[in-house]
Amino acid sequence: MDISFLSNYFIVVIVGICCSLGYVIKNSFDFIPNKYIPAIMAVIGVILNVWMNGSVTPDILLGGLFSGLSSVGLHQSYKQLIENKK
Repeated sequence: MDISFLSNYFIVVIVGICCSLGYVIKNSFDFIPNKYIPAIMAVIGVILNVWMNGSVTPDILLGGLFSGLSSVGLHQSYKQLIENKK
């Protein structure tokens, strides 16, 4: 199964914004459990992508979801890389 087509939906600006917002939420708001951060990033990713493109299509929704959730995966990969070096 080839999933390389997903690279077309990876939007660097949205990943950067969601990564930053996710970090702020995780470290500043104790009342938000960590398990909700991926869902929040997915919603924010969709909102940003709709705002950037001005329309709602399945491609726009997938791009927002994929980029928002990629930010969570990027954070986890970075965290694992740093923790394994210590």
